[in-house]
Amino acid sequence: MNATIKLENVKHFPVLLNEVISIISPLYGGTFIDCTFGQGGYSKKILENKNNQIFAIDRDYETYQVAKKFKQKFKDRFHFENKKFSEIHNLKLKKKNLKGIIFDLGYSTSQIKNSKKGLSFLSQGELNMKMGFNDFSANEVINILDYKDLVKIFSAFGEEKKSKIISKKIVEFRKNKKILTQDLVKIIDNAKRNQFTKIHKSTKVFQALRIFVNKEISELIYGLINSYKILPLGGMIIVVTFHSLEDKIVKYFFKNYSENKNSSRYLPNNLKNKILFKLSQRKPIFPDFKEIKKNPSSRSAKLRYAVKIKDDSDFSDFEKKFEYFLNLENLSKKL
Repeated sequence: MNATIKLENVKHFPVLLNEVISIISPLYGGTFIDCTFGQGGYSKKILENKNNQIFAIDRDYETYQVAKKFKQKFKDRFHFENKKFSEIHNLKLKKKNLKGIIFDLGYSTSQIKNSKKGLSFLSQGELNMKMGFNDFSANEVINILDYKDLVKIFSAFGEEKKSKIISKKIVEFRKNKKILTQDLVKIIDNAKRNQFTKIHKSTKVFQALRIFVNKEISELIYGLINSYKILPLGGMIIVVTFHSLEDKIVKYFFKNYSENKNSSRYLPNNLKNKILFKLSQRKPIFPDFKEIKKNPSSRSAKLRYAVKIKDDSDFSDFEKKFEYFLNLENLSKKL
């Protein structure tokens, strides 16, 4: 099976599409960056307006096949680069006409069903989970890192309560045999044999591995920071998240830089919160029942957005807030 060609035709539903378009449509007549191009759902809808341009980026090499078709159809109104969105500041575009930057942090149906990527616990063979521009795979993480490191990864990135027992069983199992995808699924199932959950028992561990392998936390943090830096005043950042850690980061970024908690005029400026964003809506937007019924994977999605109202360059407090997770990514140096 040629996964690249076949999976291009897998039906994919861009999450909260109508809501995203409703938010950005007042800004139409400019350039938008689609930071997670995937199957091009957001880009296609935005390009329906002939006054819009799209700069799309994606770290997944296989999205280039989809991007080629977009380029043929939309010509000079569409541009694509294979890169991580933390590198958004390196795009060659006229920033003064930039109106909005969109992040959809979920994985497309084609990516999940692509057995070569090994994102799903239904996959067979060697663990992978690399999305592009990676230094290591999930195979190395599971078969090399020690017990304590695995516990930290599963606990922090997957919020897995059974991290210790799962990690212990992984270390025991690999003494005799290299752990493959279905081996890991069985190990987790055995560790949680008396536990009943609504989600698949392997979900949290696989999420943690995917986040660690692709360094998704630093990608998101520096993707947000660098997006802010290239965005003109009045431009908008829109983010769709799919798990609690992602949403916690995005919520903090928008909320922390949009409200002045220390409002006393007698406090020195360096102790006051910086007001860099305007939030039209402080609570997240969720998919409605109709969308969830059509696309069950959208049920965990949350949409947040903010308008840039001031320039700044220091985000050290933002990095400090999530320092523990950033430091955890450095465990990859052991691989």
